[in-house]
Amino acid sequence: MTETETNAYDVVVLGAGPVGENVADRTRAASLTTAVVESELVGGECSYWACVPSKALLRPVIARADARRVPGLSQSVQGPLDASAVLAHRDYYTSHWKDDGQVGWLDSIGADLYRGHGRLTGPRTVTVTGPDGDERVLTARHAVAVCTGSRAALPGLPGLDTVKPWTSREATSSASVPGRLIVVGGGVVATEMATVWQALGAQVTLLVRGKGLLPRMEPFAGELVAEALTEAGADVRTGTSVESVTRENGTVVAVTDKGDRVEGDEILFATGRAPRTDDIGLETIGLDPGSWLPVDDSLRVTGHDWLYAVGDVNHRALLTHQGKYQARIAGAAIAARATGETLLAEPWGAHAATADQAAVPQVVFTDPEATAVGLSLAEAEQAGYRVRAVDVDLSAASGAGLYADGYKGRARMVVDLEDEILRGVTLVGPGVGELIHSATIAVAGQVPVSRLWHAVPSFPTISEVWLRLLEAYRDS
Repeated sequence: MTETETNAYDVVVLGAGPVGENVADRTRAASLTTAVVESELVGGECSYWACVPSKALLRPVIARADARRVPGLSQSVQGPLDASAVLAHRDYYTSHWKDDGQVGWLDSIGADLYRGHGRLTGPRTVTVTGPDGDERVLTARHAVAVCTGSRAALPGLPGLDTVKPWTSREATSSASVPGRLIVVGGGVVATEMATVWQALGAQVTLLVRGKGLLPRMEPFAGELVAEALTEAGADVRTGTSVESVTRENGTVVAVTDKGDRVEGDEILFATGRAPRTDDIGLETIGLDPGSWLPVDDSLRVTGHDWLYAVGDVNHRALLTHQGKYQARIAGAAIAARATGETLLAEPWGAHAATADQAAVPQVVFTDPEATAVGLSLAEAEQAGYRVRAVDVDLSAASGAGLYADGYKGRARMVVDLEDEILRGVTLVGPGVGELIHSATIAVAGQVPVSRLWHAVPSFPTISEVWLRLLEAYRDS
């Protein structure tokens, strides 16, 4: 027999990943009582199956690649990586898939954690079914925040489930290196995981339906990454679709639209994401289960003045750091509405997630790293801006040559010719991941090009690319 218990809170947060944690942090800082519901591990996808484990796997790969380009060091790092040590490094950073530390943090801010499956059962009401079968009904005086994230979307290939394909979860948590890995997709997960497993000793075949890698970035980003993967030994095939997949005597066989048979020990499908909203009770409040949830800039769901959708579920920007940004905005907006404060909802205001449209940064941790913020040239033109793209070879910066022999990379800034500000910046090359925040400040701050001349880059650093970009714009 199950027991039902009812508890009232100011705010109920559905999902305890980084997004839900940040909503709770902001509402607790505003002295609003807050309950957090989680069905898996506190810390969510990012901590255990995405950002953290993937970067822990990638760091040794990138460090070795950088070292191989440094005179006096390159000959010492020509051997293989210690795969066991790399996997152990990954396990350490995922806390061996235990969430004690994250649970302790929630407790430290005074949020109440409910473990179990949470479903909306009406306006401002969440029913949690715990592992023991008991039900707890949580009511929210002010807001319910849906922060349940997204999951890997698999294509509708017949019999795919019998193949037991990898998704991003298996790719980041595998306890061993497959001899041969087929990667289907050309986006961030596909390129990062191809980079990892090729470097750890797998023979990787990358099957990409589109004409290039990283299609959401400037075309040259995908071109440079594809070139590097090929040089590393991966087989990169663009313009290739998978028509069928089977597993024969333990071997995965993928048949392409060109009739090619590609064999592997495992196959990773990195072909998109779907919202985790199929079983959270959306139908009880007039919304469609399994749908993305449209929101305004304060992250409030259209047509529901008490419901917020934060992070991946709203489909604005499927990135952990952007979800955490949204969480800070949403938490502040919930607190303002709860206390009757004036909402600062104008663009770039305290309660508006303006950066979701204007200044989303991203780093793809491949070799070379690919980074971007704001709009690409094509996106800026489609948005109706009168813009000019300014390109420079990153090796033109003195620091690039000192960073690595044979440094190869490229930089682009997209300049709004009307307002003389930057609409977007893309940097591709070794070590550029730590440069993208300067570009983010320039784009989000709408810093005039004339003022950027006064932001003097230190010599000799790769950041001198900013000076080279400004010179190229002046001379064009």
